[in-house]
Amino acid sequence: MRVKGPLLIALLMLTVAVATDLAGPLVAKRLIDVHITGIEQPWYGTDAGDRYAADYQGSSYKRADHFEEGEARGQEARVIQVSKDYYFIPSSIAFDGVRTVDGNGVLTITKGTESASYEAAKLSKGELYNFFRPEIGGLLQLCWFYFGLVVLSAIFSYGQRYYLQASANRIIRNMRNEVFGHINRLPVRYFDNLPAGKIVSRITNDTESIRELYVTVLANFFTGTIYMAGIFTALFILDVKLAAICLFIIPAMVLWVILYGKVAKRYNRIIRSTLSEINGRINETIQGMAVIRAFRKEKKMEQEFENYNDENFKYKNKLLSLNAWTGHNLVNVIRNVAYVALIYYFGGGSLAGPEAVVSLGVLYAFVDYLNRLFQPIVNIVNQLPNLETALVSAERVFVLLDEQGEDVSDEHMERYKGNVAFEDVWFAYKEGENVLKGISFEAKQGQTVALIGHTGSGKSSIINLLFRFYDVDSGRVTIDGVDIRTMPRQTMREHMGIVLQDPFLFTGTIASNISMDDPAITRERVEKALQDVGADRVLKNLPKGIDEPVIEKGSTLSAGQRQLISFARALAFDPAILILDEATSNIDTETEAMIQNALEIVKKGRTTFVIAHRLSTIKNADLILVLDRGEVVERGNHDTLIAKGGKYYQMYQLQQGESAAAPSDASDKPMAAPTGAYSV
Repeated sequence: MRVKGPLLIALLMLTVAVATDLAGPLVAKRLIDVHITGIEQPWYGTDAGDRYAADYQGSSYKRADHFEEGEARGQEARVIQVSKDYYFIPSSIAFDGVRTVDGNGVLTITKGTESASYEAAKLSKGELYNFFRPEIGGLLQLCWFYFGLVVLSAIFSYGQRYYLQASANRIIRNMRNEVFGHINRLPVRYFDNLPAGKIVSRITNDTESIRELYVTVLANFFTGTIYMAGIFTALFILDVKLAAICLFIIPAMVLWVILYGKVAKRYNRIIRSTLSEINGRINETIQGMAVIRAFRKEKKMEQEFENYNDENFKYKNKLLSLNAWTGHNLVNVIRNVAYVALIYYFGGGSLAGPEAVVSLGVLYAFVDYLNRLFQPIVNIVNQLPNLETALVSAERVFVLLDEQGEDVSDEHMERYKGNVAFEDVWFAYKEGENVLKGISFEAKQGQTVALIGHTGSGKSSIINLLFRFYDVDSGRVTIDGVDIRTMPRQTMREHMGIVLQDPFLFTGTIASNISMDDPAITRERVEKALQDVGADRVLKNLPKGIDEPVIEKGSTLSAGQRQLISFARALAFDPAILILDEATSNIDTETEAMIQNALEIVKKGRTTFVIAHRLSTIKNADLILVLDRGEVVERGNHDTLIAKGGKYYQMYQLQQGESAAAPSDASDKPMAAPTGAYSV
């Protein structure tokens, strides 16, 4: 109702504005026909004191339309205009037609082969004023009424524009909130195949195009429809036959809109698509500027950008050409056809005989209404490009909104213990290409589980399933014996913390990045988390300490400082399950040693999963899982796996810089060649 109410008010005010505006020609018609050209109506002798009486040469005359029923009428007289002058005839006239006056004051009226002559006296300005004087009051009254209509039209036009734009802004605000909120509900899988720039384009550019749909397109279409309906109503009131002839405009416009839409929609889809690609390229270029410059790929990125930009330019020009062909050209054709019909009808028909003669006021109103009729047509035509752009943009936005999502849960649950079990888990990002094959293991509360293996072995996929960024294809993942698919995602993650290899920091301060603006995370808790990871010693040299401003991605901080902040963020939320995804790979040896000592304290009572590149950091893990092509090929602690002399042993020896031969205290069996590069 918060949107519907103002929108309905806007449409109601628009209707009133249109009605008051279209009443103008009808008022002008009455001014002309009754108070100006009405002087040529029959005049009859009357009493001198009558308010509508006109004095002429000692006699008083009153116009026929001012006599009341049954009122006595005197001798008939006429006031006839010939060229710019007016003449008084003291009698009735037989018929009307072409008027001429000779030098002797004889007025002759000719119609075809007939003619009639009358003695006529030319009226002076003062005498003519006497005949117009009875109409001045009514004329001024209509002028004030017309002025009032203009003021009302202006007021309601302002009101409808204000309420319509306010409603449109509110609609787009709600839509942007809904789209952004829906993004938070979409599965992570959706973002794997859609660049961030394209999503940004849908939230900003496409929704702005939809705003134009409400502010300009619908306003012009609705206004135009009301105007045209009102004008045709007035035309039918004035003359049914000509109004019926002018109805050809409606099917012409409908056909026009349909044909235009078919072509323009194809162009606009390409334009919006290339605009998304342009946004995507800009976003990617800014994010990867250091890499682009390091590898001297500026020209390549410029060329790729230019290709999309040229494609956008090409189809915008095609749309421009289409608009030029179908814009004012077609409006002018329809306008000229309508005027030809008007001239033919009035010139060839209405003036052919006295029975078909129309008044000057009707003719004026017809011309005025026809001029007004084409203004909304022009406005509608001008908005066709915006209409098609808005429809294509709406289509793109609703495709995003139609993606299946999951509502963000506000539920809270008690902190679970953190006993995690994978039971015969199979998973594939793409159907038929399994990245996890029958994974089974158990991590008990307080234990540290390390995941190692070559790139693509499935380490990060296990973490993705544990966080429910994705769901398993078969098997199940449990926490404290409960299948995590039965838990709301957000509720489950409330007691999880993660530290990524490349931490992401938000614009704000160091303190806000640790607390994530959660009111439950006090400043004391933030400071305690920093102390636990040893970050207070590293960050104390910053000018404002933990209140130091952080810009996008924390680019003003070192990699080590960003990682320490990320560690403190995870610990501040006191997670039951802590995941370290190569969290120490970008940290110098001294900082790593500091964090390792701190982690030995903070891991107590928490189930910790570690994806590590440097095997020296996981020597104390309770369980080490060695992954290869989606399967657990070895499991155990450090000493057990070294004793086996398998893949883990090979990796450890390679990192220690020793030869591939087995040490003297190991078994004498030959080493198997490494099967891949073991890393994140």
